[in-house]
Amino acid sequence: MVRAPLVLVLWLALAAAVAQQDAGAGLKAKKFDWWERGNFYQIYPRSFKDSDGDGIGDLKGITDTIDYLKYIGIDGVWLSPIFKSPMNDFGYDISDFYSIQEEYGTMADFEELAAKCRSIGLKLILDFVPNHSSDEHEFFQKSEEGVEPYKDYYIWHSGVLDANGTRVPPSNWISVFRGSAWQWSEKRQQYYLHQFQKKQPDLNYRNPAVVEEMKNVMRFWLNKGIAGFRIDALPYLFESNEIDGRYRDEPESGLERNDPDNPAYLEHTETKDQPETYDMVHQWRQVVDEYTALDNFTRIILTEAYTSLENTTRFYGTRAAPGAQIPFNFQLISYLTKQSTGQDFAGLVQSWLTAMPNGSIANWVLGNHDNSRIASRLGVSRADLYNIALQTLPGIAVTYYGEEIAMVDQWISWNDTIDPAACNADEATYTLYSRDPVRTPFQWSNATNAGFSNATKTWLPVADGYKELNVKKQLADPRSHLKTFIQLTHYRKRSLLAEGDFELHVVDRQLVLYRRKVARVGEAVIALNFGDQPVQGLQLGKVFSGIRKGRMEVIASSLQVPVAAGARVDPEKLVLPANSGIVLQRIIGPNPIVA
Repeated sequence: MVRAPLVLVLWLALAAAVAQQDAGAGLKAKKFDWWERGNFYQIYPRSFKDSDGDGIGDLKGITDTIDYLKYIGIDGVWLSPIFKSPMNDFGYDISDFYSIQEEYGTMADFEELAAKCRSIGLKLILDFVPNHSSDEHEFFQKSEEGVEPYKDYYIWHSGVLDANGTRVPPSNWISVFRGSAWQWSEKRQQYYLHQFQKKQPDLNYRNPAVVEEMKNVMRFWLNKGIAGFRIDALPYLFESNEIDGRYRDEPESGLERNDPDNPAYLEHTETKDQPETYDMVHQWRQVVDEYTALDNFTRIILTEAYTSLENTTRFYGTRAAPGAQIPFNFQLISYLTKQSTGQDFAGLVQSWLTAMPNGSIANWVLGNHDNSRIASRLGVSRADLYNIALQTLPGIAVTYYGEEIAMVDQWISWNDTIDPAACNADEATYTLYSRDPVRTPFQWSNATNAGFSNATKTWLPVADGYKELNVKKQLADPRSHLKTFIQLTHYRKRSLLAEGDFELHVVDRQLVLYRRKVARVGEAVIALNFGDQPVQGLQLGKVFSGIRKGRMEVIASSLQVPVAAGARVDPEKLVLPANSGIVLQRIIGPNPIVA
């Protein structure tokens, strides 16, 4: 008997699931630009799908499986770096901004992927890593040799003499990857700055030639038809200026007192969040706007910045000087824990909505390649609860690959660890820094290597438990994390979630209730129980003014909730299990797809 390929089997199952979800869809009325209620998905290319059997994910593998994202309701896909690199930091050390890393494929492979995305209506976003290059980049090699015009493309300093007459770095700055942020070059007889690894020298954005070079990098890829960029590590883009031939030292933070090589040992007043950063983002916005003006298709900027809430929301820019459309909101990913209460969650949601400028669009991020997975960091039992929240809060949702099936972190031994953030530590502490556990291969099926690769060994080991936790099985199961995710992503395009008012309440510190309401359409109520005990009845009438009594339709719920989508329940009698969520709706008029 000839067996259908796994990809075909998955597509048929997905098509059936989507058809069931969209049955009776009703009217469609586009009201928003493509990104304004967008559902974005991050792919870590090394781990998504291996097409050639070398154990490493690649562009052809992504192209072969990209329909999956469209079927599960994704609007835009962001690829972590795919550019030529010695891979000391797995692509965040770029040696050629205009070339594809060979193990990922060729430029033709990229163009095929871009064409495939266009053909299915999926927007392709690339990672832009402007802060630094690899020390193997031609720019750095010529800069180290003092060749013009590259001499000042990087940040160089001769150092200073200490009390003993010994030459030392010009400041006490510490790298994100531990130790001094200054590295001596024997060839140039000067120090260069590297806020990350020593093989990742910082570019000098006070040099106009560098600014223009990097704008040209953006234009090159925009000319390939991409929809925009996710910009990496923005807070580190500028450092303070020299004063009297040296840089200001940073003060001790009072943290990590016994570990002066730890970046947390210092308060980063001179090396992060400098005011020039915001103007640079505006300049990059002008570049993408050049392309938007050509065909009226909006190109976007998404920004990564682990910084204060005030600084993060500044990346939106102003009406006169617009910045990023989507400055990643890290309130939830940074501050939620397994112990977080409903009150904690609601406070973080409200903090962003209050801080962002009027007229801006909110976004919500719960996972990425630098943080423990949702199910491991926040609890397996709350995996569906958080996906419900992500897909029903107002604005834009960002999902890290695998979170839709509730993938978990995989423990990786010290000997098998390859993440430089961990390798720069020691065997006793490496697990505090390692990001390897969250970057393991995607779990497509219960086949060898979870259907990711037919290689003898994959670049990172497949996570334990993949035979039960995979896409193929979750599509076959009557209810699953993935089916819940699909229900949510398709429902969020409808009027109630896309344009509904947002009213948020917390009951007894653990039950979060919010309502999305549109006049003459109806209302959706989302209930999230953060408590360890079930909630007996939602008592919506005591929380929401003017809410109608009677049964409501179940749109989606956590797997713990013993009620299927489509059922009609009385919220006042509903028992909501611990650590679970549910989406209910009451329709009084058409609820069209508007996003």
